[in-house]
Amino acid sequence: MVNRTVLIGRLTKDPELRYTKSGIAVARFTLAVDRGFKNQQGEREADFIPITVWRTQAENCAKHLQKGRLVAVVGRIQTGSYDKDGQRVYTTDVVADEVRFLEFKKEQEDTNIPGFNPVSTDEELPF
Repeated sequence: MVNRTVLIGRLTKDPELRYTKSGIAVARFTLAVDRGFKNQQGEREADFIPITVWRTQAENCAKHLQKGRLVAVVGRIQTGSYDKDGQRVYTTDVVADEVRFLEFKKEQEDTNIPGFNPVSTDEELPF
């Protein structure tokens, strides 16, 4: 069985970084991914997909990504549920194995940031 997804989109807001009780970093953000077609009004619609990133990669995302930045995410779909006010709430998230920064600020181009793997948007992506 295969549970693999590849997404390219823009952040809808800055990542939220938190730490578990055991000190593991986790960042969450939402990715706006354009659909491959236009609606009846001739406009492109987007899907808003929640992304979860763990550990060092989470810290790097929180430090270097902001709202509107273009990224590629490779990961797996994870579903879950919880009770809220007596109602069952179902969730679907993408847990990222890899986050690639597809565009970055000019001043960041010359820095050596661990886990920071910029990819030119002119290059073919490796996945």
